[in-house]
Amino acid sequence: MDEPQDIPEGLRTARESIDNIDAALIHILAERFRCTQQVGRLKAELGLPASDPQREERQIARLRALAEESGLDPVFAEKFLKFIVTEVIRHHEDFAKNS
Repeated sequence: MDEPQDIPEGLRTARESIDNIDAALIHILAERFRCTQQVGRLKAELGLPASDPQREERQIARLRALAEESGLDPVFAEKFLKFIVTEVIRHHEDFAKNS
């Protein structure tokens, strides 16, 4: 996205980096959802529940640790993961209903 010409160069450069990172995040999320859709189809075929609370807890612990190692607030990381997992479970439930 083009910034107005009167934006200081340092701010413009930082915003360009943010824009690039945001684009990468979208692509990564899209790939993650492609993978979780495959899992949802497999769960539906196998008659497994849409949610796996034990795996979710392991993932939360793993991502909280990664967040701490990376200097990211682990509470934020957990909220972010829970938001994603909620959407994934909704998709898995849809696969189960339609199979």
